[in-house]
Amino acid sequence: MSKHTYTTANLTDKELKEQGNRLFSLRRFEDAMNCYTKAIIKNPSVATYFTNRALCHLKMKRWEATCQDCRRALDIDNNQVKGHFFLGQALVELDCYDEAIKHLHRANDLAREQKLNFGDDIAAQIRIARKKRWNVQEEKRIAQEIELQSYLNRLINEDMQRRIEALKVDSNNKDDVSSKASKIEDECNNYRSELNILFSKMDERRRKRDVPDYLCGKISFEILNEPVITPSGITYEKKDIEEHLERVGHFDPVTRVKLTADQLIPNFTMKEVVDAFLQENEWALDY
Repeated sequence: MSKHTYTTANLTDKELKEQGNRLFSLRRFEDAMNCYTKAIIKNPSVATYFTNRALCHLKMKRWEATCQDCRRALDIDNNQVKGHFFLGQALVELDCYDEAIKHLHRANDLAREQKLNFGDDIAAQIRIARKKRWNVQEEKRIAQEIELQSYLNRLINEDMQRRIEALKVDSNNKDDVSSKASKIEDECNNYRSELNILFSKMDERRRKRDVPDYLCGKISFEILNEPVITPSGITYEKKDIEEHLERVGHFDPVTRVKLTADQLIPNFTMKEVVDAFLQENEWALDY
């Protein structure tokens, strides 16, 4: 039993929260969680107590418990950034990518509206969630293609067997049957060969289904739509770098050199490269 069990009996809910915060800073997540639980018992109408406890669960990789506390916090205050942020992170771990991305985007929007500085934390989690969702979709697509290839090969083989069996029934001339059966086998083998060559080309294209890092913004890591370049030579998505300058500070996020919005120049060369890539790889629009 924690020694803090005996030192919190007469504390108010706010004092319990502060005690929990101190324990959390010491990475004593279980003890901190106990303090937040006691604060919730004393005053269950404060959303922050639930998100604080949710963060303890998150640190201890208790994903379901994290989700439960975040949802309770959002029931109290649906505009709480941390409620959406922590919920999104836990949902990623539970492989619920669509819902995770929805909550992470909501956290990002609320942080911007409330002028809260989370640095790159929320954007980084959005990138992780999107990448994991993409990987799952790719694995599913690859499995479907492999299954389709096997199915078509099986159909060709079954068709060949049926034709040869029908040939045997319709003809009593063994030499004639053998000759025609050989032609059927050659024909079906050619079909199989052409089919497998086609899927082999698809495999080659599939291996290339990745968006090069240089086509993605340095802040959001999404494909550049309106690229601008800084005096330091770094290319960003215009809306991302403008938001950084407004919310975080007047400096280049990569080089840390002083930077203002009027120094941003449209990067038309990069725009052409991105457009050419998207024209040849329409799948990347879903990246």
